[in-house]
Parts: sequence; C-alpha cells; structure tokens
Amino acid sequence: MELKEKIKMLREQTGLSRKDFSTHVGIPLRTIEDWEAGRRKPPEYIPRLIKYQLLYEEIVNKWQEDKETDEKKE
Repeated sequence: MELKEKIKMLREQTGLSRKDFSTHVGIPLRTIEDWEAGRRKPPEYIPRLIKYQLLYEEIVNKWQEDKETDEKKE
C-alpha cells in the first residue's frame, strides 16, 4: 500500500473531513490534500505516527469510559 493510501485510510477511519483531520493531527490541510492526491510524498514514518496517535487516543478514551462506568457503579 502506498503512503498516500495509508494517509487516506487513516483519515477515513476517523470519519473526519480533511480539514478536521489536519487540525486533529496538527498537519496543514494543504499538506494532507497533497499527500492524498499523490502530489507530494510524506516521510515514511508519518503514517505510523498518525496511527500511533489515533490508537493512543482510542486507548485513553476507552480508559476514561471504563473509569466513568466504575464510578457510577460505586
């Protein structure tokens, strides 16, 4: 899978628009657009870092939900 496809897949998994995704991950919108269109190629490590960020956020959100559920049980 090409890097541009990885970036697009990660964005689509979040359900965010390009603009919202760029804000969320801290990468300029124009850069995201260029990567997805294949006009520019991101460094090899970028899709991996974005994936790690999204996984981290998922884990933290799950932990917070579990914590809230446990607090309601008490």
